[in-house]
Amino acid sequence: MLAKVKTAAVVGLEGHLVDVEVDISSGLPAMNIVGLPDAAVQEARERVRAAIRNSGYTFPLKRIVVNLAPADLKKAGPSYDLPIAVGILLSSEQIPAPDPGAIFLGELSLDGSLRHTHGILPMVALAKEEGITTIIVPEVDAREASLIEGARIIPFGSLAQLASYLRGEIPAPEYQPAQAEDRSPLATSVTDLADIKGQEHVKRALEVAAAGGHNIIMSGPPGSGKTLLARALPSILPPMTSEEALEVTKIYSVSGLLPPDTPLIRQRPFRAPHYTISHAGLVGGGHWPKPGEISLSHRGVLFLDELPEFGHSLLEILRQPLEDKVVTISRAQGRVTFPANFMLVGAMNPCPCGYYGDPFRRCTCAPGLVSRYQRRISGPFIDRVDIFVEVPHIDYEKLTEGSAGEPSAKVQARVSAARARQLERFSGTRLTCNAEMTPAEVREFCQLEEQAQSLLQAAMKQLYLSARAFHRVLKLARTIADLENSVIIKAHHVAEAIQYRPRRTE
Repeated sequence: MLAKVKTAAVVGLEGHLVDVEVDISSGLPAMNIVGLPDAAVQEARERVRAAIRNSGYTFPLKRIVVNLAPADLKKAGPSYDLPIAVGILLSSEQIPAPDPGAIFLGELSLDGSLRHTHGILPMVALAKEEGITTIIVPEVDAREASLIEGARIIPFGSLAQLASYLRGEIPAPEYQPAQAEDRSPLATSVTDLADIKGQEHVKRALEVAAAGGHNIIMSGPPGSGKTLLARALPSILPPMTSEEALEVTKIYSVSGLLPPDTPLIRQRPFRAPHYTISHAGLVGGGHWPKPGEISLSHRGVLFLDELPEFGHSLLEILRQPLEDKVVTISRAQGRVTFPANFMLVGAMNPCPCGYYGDPFRRCTCAPGLVSRYQRRISGPFIDRVDIFVEVPHIDYEKLTEGSAGEPSAKVQARVSAARARQLERFSGTRLTCNAEMTPAEVREFCQLEEQAQSLLQAAMKQLYLSARAFHRVLKLARTIADLENSVIIKAHHVAEAIQYRPRRTE
């Protein structure tokens, strides 16, 4: 008897419907899986055989052929266990035919229980888009699956429980999500700006960067607080919208980094890879492409400490994602595009010893070594950074003063207000912050007063700014004006934006 059930595959971050066809015929006992399966899918033969037997059903000792259609779509991971098992039970007439509008997702244990499965969120989203009325998932993944509004989720803990439901012996245990729990406010960051002594101008630069989604690089001697300041940045970023939270959760679900007890990621990601990271680890890749660190930091912060120590090729690879906000990975099987809309935060020493320009300690580097060290970061890469700020040595008086600085909550309120103005300005477009503006939006929304125009013209001539740098100064000035709730960009907004331009040692 031929049986057919529906499931889904994940390619990149998108789901694709897959038909699992099972045919049982006479012949020597064997089970073959065809349709471009990977090793994990091939291993489903043993998992399904044991799960069916341990669930109280009979595994047919006949020739079994399982076809995963379409055959030209790659099938990876153990999520095909459940639909294959249901297809075998259906083909051997041990259970009645399920609802033709049902889709089955889940990995099986040898005892027949259903395990946590990666990529549930994009697969459920696909099923909802395709009009599938019944979505059967493992019980541990029900909360994640319920994030797709309007989807009818029926969770099961084991194959035996699912078979009993299909035989009409138990009712459908439809899942009812706890909306209040899943959409609770964000937890505050462990690093608060109030705990960082001094560096007020750097905190201001971080506020501007957070308000407009701008990239920032901090340079200073060891121990001046660059890493601590970077780790405090998430505490002043505005909370993610529901759409952003779903985007981030989908990436972590596909990557297998979504904890079962955290169905929805509500806090902006903060990723800090080591400079020894590989190309595939940073950008994404592998035989079956997976998201890298730049996609895992989508809608959040990518922190690169000791920036010049990263390989030259790694930094140059970041140039395209910084502009396009996506990264495309090409393989022989096809191309996969992952989102990569992140804030880049870099930290670096001004020279190999770290004390070039420090008033308290003498730099021991040879004269040409400083410029060679700084030139490890190419001009085109620097040109894509909006804010470059010096982080000087902290004085004893600053470290020992009793008064606390401004807390992150107050800064976050100003940043959120500025982001709200930007969302209102960009309503009807796909833009969410000033850093995402193209030259067309810059021309429309960055209106300067006459004094600001004169100042920008002088800066263009004296600093030899490129066209890209010119637009970045305007976008930065627009953010500074938004923090002051100013419609027109004024001269002091442009002046502050210009002072954040990077400086190089010749």
